[in-house]
Amino acid sequence: MKRFLPVFAVGMLCLGACGLEKPPAKLEFPESKEEAAAPAETAAPAAAPAAETPADPKLAAGKTVYESKGCNGCHDAGMMGAPKPGDKAAWKDRIAQGEDVMTKKSIDGFTGKAGMMPARGGNPDLTDEEVANAVAYLASLAK
Repeated sequence: MKRFLPVFAVGMLCLGACGLEKPPAKLEFPESKEEAAAPAETAAPAAAPAAETPADPKLAAGKTVYESKGCNGCHDAGMMGAPKPGDKAAWKDRIAQGEDVMTKKSIDGFTGKAGMMPARGGNPDLTDEEVANAVAYLASLAK
């Protein structure tokens, strides 16, 4: 039993850190009806708009894969050395290898000095084309 507790604690910590939902920016409720109906000038500024969908169909498909198939789980947080979207320094050497090499490593999996990429990002349901589109989308953000 004593050996089980540390394993259980580490497992629960990992599961808690992998949550996909982001907490709301602010949890404040208006105290009165007048405050709720206040004009827009006194309201807090709106959150920044989400990144626009790219015009290139391949990049648009890559953005959809990135956001809906779990790629963002690791890349947004930088887990296991995953380069964050738009981090030009982290992507520089990867982009220099070429998109074909990045796609092959993303499909087959790769372990390097800075971290690791599980095969198909840990999602075996991804097709080669979906992985290639996601790679192209992420690389385009860092160019």
